[in-house]
Amino acid sequence: MMPAARIAKLGEVCELNPRLPKTHGLGDDSEVAFVPMAAVNGLSGTIEQCLTRRFTEVKKGYTPFAENDVLFAKITPCMENGKAAIARGLAGGWGFGSTEFHVLRAGESVLPEWLYYFVRQERFRREARRSFTGTAGQQRVPTGFMASTPIPVPALAEQQRMVNVLSCAESIVRLRREARKKTDLLMLALHADMFGDAAANPKGWPVQTLGELLSAIDSGRSPRCHDRPKAEGEWGVLRLSALKNAAYDESDHKTLPEKEVPDPRHEVRRGNLLFVRKNTLELVGTPAYVWDTQGRILLPDLIFRLCLRPEAGVHPLYLWALLTAPAMRRRLRLMASGTAASMPNISKERLRGLPVMVPPLARQEAYAEHVTALHSVSLQQQAALANAEATLEALLARAFRRP
Repeated sequence: MMPAARIAKLGEVCELNPRLPKTHGLGDDSEVAFVPMAAVNGLSGTIEQCLTRRFTEVKKGYTPFAENDVLFAKITPCMENGKAAIARGLAGGWGFGSTEFHVLRAGESVLPEWLYYFVRQERFRREARRSFTGTAGQQRVPTGFMASTPIPVPALAEQQRMVNVLSCAESIVRLRREARKKTDLLMLALHADMFGDAAANPKGWPVQTLGELLSAIDSGRSPRCHDRPKAEGEWGVLRLSALKNAAYDESDHKTLPEKEVPDPRHEVRRGNLLFVRKNTLELVGTPAYVWDTQGRILLPDLIFRLCLRPEAGVHPLYLWALLTAPAMRRRLRLMASGTAASMPNISKERLRGLPVMVPPLARQEAYAEHVTALHSVSLQQQAALANAEATLEALLARAFRRP
């Protein structure tokens, strides 16, 4: 039998937020890696883009780290979104990044990968969230919590064995996620093939403004809600992030307080075409088609519902894909207005003026049939992804279980 893993405090097995040593050997013109928070992918746990900067540009006001250090986002919502990664392939062996990273440097008794998988656990992130300090929107995981958190420390050989298992499970999750992403991309590629570029209209289809195709642009209300999922019998209000990646995620909502009377006119229904009118530049103008809903979900005031006129000759799935196309997304972002202190916003007036090419309805319906079939494949892929994610989380719980 393997000997039981000893339990240590995280601060005992790794150096937390180490300073840049005086013997770093870097000159002002030395090239070093630079990792902003946006470069860390919370889903994959990887640094997607490691930039290069001169040392003189980053030596003040940024967090230093070295090859094989673990980066862990300490601020909300990045922490809850799982932003953590191992720093590898750093120019000159040194990197600098956001001050909102905690840095974990493995000691002799732990592998960097062991630390990485430890902080990637859902349980660890739940506990970290309970430790938050600071004001709303600027809450952070304190260093004291990190240092005092207990972590199992088996022998290095056992750590490596478990890391290999976890790495395989994580690879399966990554492959499942990529497969679903490719299916979603195929829907857009099929649209471009059947109808041409959404902005250039190379096939010369008739063009109308979006306002001419719509009977109404609806929106709801955003009262102060409970920050939790709704229970049976309760009503939920969508978060703006429910339309992330141009897909409708009904589970991303808050709960309407009991004192608030839901307005049935604002309820989200199957077949609705939704549109984010105000958000970050990345998300403003994002559309989503509601394939299905469990009901009792309401629109917030910052999400439009685009109501097509029956006689307009436009299929909602065609219009969803058109608004999702890269060329149209760029055009929508340019339509957004706002000050430096506010989020970009697309007004109803500007949205109604958007030019839309209108191919024959029969061709749109043929596209909708293809997309519906691809959506069925996507649902199967989503189920497989959920199983893979559950397996990885179960393996993490097993690897880091405490006596």
